[in-house]
Amino acid sequence: MASAKYKLLSNVYFLGMFATIGGMLFGFDISSMSGAVGTNQYQDYFGHPSSSLQGGIVASMPAGSFFGALLAGNLSDRISRRRTIMLAASIWIVGSIIQCASVSVAMLIVGRIINGIAVGLASMVVPIYQSEIAPKEIRGRIVSMQQWAITWGILIQYFIQYGCSYINSNAAFRVPWGIQVVPGLILLVGISFFPFSPRWLADQDRWDEALEVLANLRAGGDKNDPAVQAEFKEIQEVIRFDRTQAARSYLELFQKPNLRKVFLGITLQSWSQLTGMNVAMYYIVFIFQGAGYSGNANLQASSIQYVLNVLMTIPAILFIDRWGRRPVLLIGSAFMALWLFLVGGLMGHFGAPAVLEGNSTTTWAIQNNPSASHAVIACSYLFVCSFAISWGPVSWTYPAEIYPLRIRSKAVSLSTAANWAFNFALAYAVPPLLQSIQYKTYYIFAAFCVAMTIHVFFMFPETNGRTLEEMEDVFNSDLPAWKTRSLPPSESRMNADVAKMEEQQIGEKAEVN
Repeated sequence: MASAKYKLLSNVYFLGMFATIGGMLFGFDISSMSGAVGTNQYQDYFGHPSSSLQGGIVASMPAGSFFGALLAGNLSDRISRRRTIMLAASIWIVGSIIQCASVSVAMLIVGRIINGIAVGLASMVVPIYQSEIAPKEIRGRIVSMQQWAITWGILIQYFIQYGCSYINSNAAFRVPWGIQVVPGLILLVGISFFPFSPRWLADQDRWDEALEVLANLRAGGDKNDPAVQAEFKEIQEVIRFDRTQAARSYLELFQKPNLRKVFLGITLQSWSQLTGMNVAMYYIVFIFQGAGYSGNANLQASSIQYVLNVLMTIPAILFIDRWGRRPVLLIGSAFMALWLFLVGGLMGHFGAPAVLEGNSTTTWAIQNNPSASHAVIACSYLFVCSFAISWGPVSWTYPAEIYPLRIRSKAVSLSTAANWAFNFALAYAVPPLLQSIQYKTYYIFAAFCVAMTIHVFFMFPETNGRTLEEMEDVFNSDLPAWKTRSLPPSESRMNADVAKMEEQQIGEKAEVN
């Protein structure tokens, strides 16, 4: 039994996947609101919130996440990646209890802000923990699991919300909010048994522990394994070089040579929100009402979208380390722009002003035209698929892998905070936009997708196939971004070190014999 436990806690796939329960918390929140806002029980209890007030209720969570992400930068360096995840789980439990017990909009907002702080902490530190324990060959796959967990959280909570919508009392929204405590408890208890990040241990001068954890993760505990020794040597060299530099501070992030990488991380996370994906998840009920769907038909159409979100993230997890980061981002944003332009065009051509009882947000809808409605829903599904296989996973992977250890936590905290800042702004602004400019809202997000395609092509180098310690080679290169490529194993500096160490070990054994 002990041996099985040891193997499980040394399995990178298990560690990476379990940690993503932190991402699942965000998914739970998305569905808990997107499902609730369409129920009569929620609308009646909270006094039929106006579009701007509903935007504020939804936006309170990403507002908390913004501050949580900023806090995580110093916290994860000081108390460790693992303990920061445990803190996030504890805060999430408190926020969920307050949200479940809400008797007013103000109390609901407070609970959502506290939940948001937890999500901000987890969304920042989980990808770092994953990237620091994963070998370079599967790092993209491991960090991509963060996005997959988010999609699972959305799907699971949606069906809980859907089932509870048939309850003819306040339990229709209180039960789903209360159930959110469960994944928080599982994460809190489980992560307490996990190893520390070997790179964090090394940065704390706990070298023996760092080597032990690295050996457990890479070679079943064999500290003399050439791959373990080569990676440990790289970590040592980078940390020793870092300590020849000036004292660490946030100011360092905005100086050369870090400024470019920090800018890329911030803009990538910002673009991931400007695709409009999370807006589509938060306000899917309103969007499908605009397509002419209502009642159970709306809920069923929404469930298909959530299922597609889960399924289409799987190819990205399996193949991101084969496809590379750049092609996935470029193709994904180009297709998202196409589907959004089509949705806007269909809604604009076949829709008309509409007044829906109890809903002040949807003021434009397709009515009595099943073909047009089906086409809008199909494009919406294709948009979600395009995001799920591209920007969803890569937007978490890329920022977690491009920074040197000395600034990694602080830089990722800024990029994640940018994600939540735009999430907040869009969550608040979209209901009024849907109310005032209707279908033209989709054109705005389509234009953003075009802009991000251009930006990625000219500015984002390929990072696939390199260790975290080799990223400086990428960004110090004179090659323009569009000429960079995935690095094959034969060109990896660490692989060359492994080969040398293997030869050295063979020579030592020959001398002994």
